[in-house]
Amino acid sequence: MPVAPKPAAAKRRPMRKDKEYVLRLAKEHDVRFIRLWFTDILGVLKSFAITIDELEKALEEGMGFDGSAIEGFARIDESDMLAVPDPNTFCLLPWRPRENAVARMFCDVTYPGGKLFEGDPRAVLKRNLAQAGRLGYTFYVGPELEFFVFKSADAPVPIDGGGYFDLTPLDAASDLRRDIILSMEEMGIGIEYSHHEAAPSQHEIDFRYTDALTMADNVMTYRLVVKEIAFKHGLYASFMPKPLAERNGSGMHVNMSLFRGERNAFFDAKDRLHLSGTAKRFMAGILRHAPELTLVLNQWVNSYKRLVPGYEAPVYVTWAQRNRSDLVRIPMYKPGKESTIRIELRSPDPACNPYLAFSAILAAGLEGVKTHRMPPSPTEENVFELSEQERLRRGIRQLPGNLEQAIELALGSRLLRRALGDHVFESFIANKRIECDRFHRTVTDYELKTYLPLL
Repeated sequence: MPVAPKPAAAKRRPMRKDKEYVLRLAKEHDVRFIRLWFTDILGVLKSFAITIDELEKALEEGMGFDGSAIEGFARIDESDMLAVPDPNTFCLLPWRPRENAVARMFCDVTYPGGKLFEGDPRAVLKRNLAQAGRLGYTFYVGPELEFFVFKSADAPVPIDGGGYFDLTPLDAASDLRRDIILSMEEMGIGIEYSHHEAAPSQHEIDFRYTDALTMADNVMTYRLVVKEIAFKHGLYASFMPKPLAERNGSGMHVNMSLFRGERNAFFDAKDRLHLSGTAKRFMAGILRHAPELTLVLNQWVNSYKRLVPGYEAPVYVTWAQRNRSDLVRIPMYKPGKESTIRIELRSPDPACNPYLAFSAILAAGLEGVKTHRMPPSPTEENVFELSEQERLRRGIRQLPGNLEQAIELALGSRLLRRALGDHVFESFIANKRIECDRFHRTVTDYELKTYLPLL
């Protein structure tokens, strides 16, 4: 469901924190351990812990670790890395004991000399946001992350038979969502609302709009919190895009807008859709480059089991005001609230790397703005019901249908290489090729059930 950002939320910047603030807060809350967080190129959260006695040193100098052990980071001969904590991300982990408490901080990864490591996804996003800043823009996002809750990690066995907005007893995870939200809010992460989603045991919790770097950190935090709280309930939470074959998969619809200071650059009161020229050009850039960005937005073999007709996920490169079969949708405008004007990209899934996903989306959108590209006509009818001939006549393109196709499209994308940087781009491609190879060598349950009795 779309998230309508509150006007104040879209304008509010996180309070800037410094070393002294962090040290004081840690002392006040009896913090004994600090977990230093960062991600590999696939968006897998990595962590190591330091004691409170090392905190001041970590804030001043960073903490060393072996980068060659992290997917997509450094080679053996250049493995020394530093994790430099960002004071703005200091917060307590609410599911850990209050006595001898545990806190976390996201880190920037650098070389020993202090240079930002080009393979750090957080640094990739910072670089793309800086480019937007030089054009006078701040990039705000509001993702909608869906997830499943199963009885265990052994098999995708639902705990309920609920659907959209169902209540107890069809929704067996109301208390789970409550505990997740309370934990997130304790960590300073604003939540708009939550509900049961379309498939059995599927749920959605939506964030308040904020800047893209803060939101990427929030997404990483959210994925861990959901799993931690589910575990405490004796359950298993999964962000796998398509765990149930005949049910809707899980998406991460991304609502987005550009701001110039306090003003939403996507708003135009005189336009029929209240979209400014900047918004239309930004959308045009995303539509132009969507197929080649798909590898980053949908990075797993399983991601493409979700991007099929019939399950409320986009397949074709189209846009509309309200049509949920389209790749890009324009959510409803709330009169008098220009900050609510945004566009919604519906293809990403919640298993992507948010730092790289937001980077790729922003780069494509800004390319449209800079080249004054304009979008095609909207497709207000259900695109799945159009004939193939009609889609061809309208020039409607299709997203890649599997990971191999996505890799090939990404390989030819100068924009994606520029957005990610050579190091991440090449490491990411190499990893995805390995995944494809492993998948093709795997004998699946389908093959065994179909061919073993027959052949």
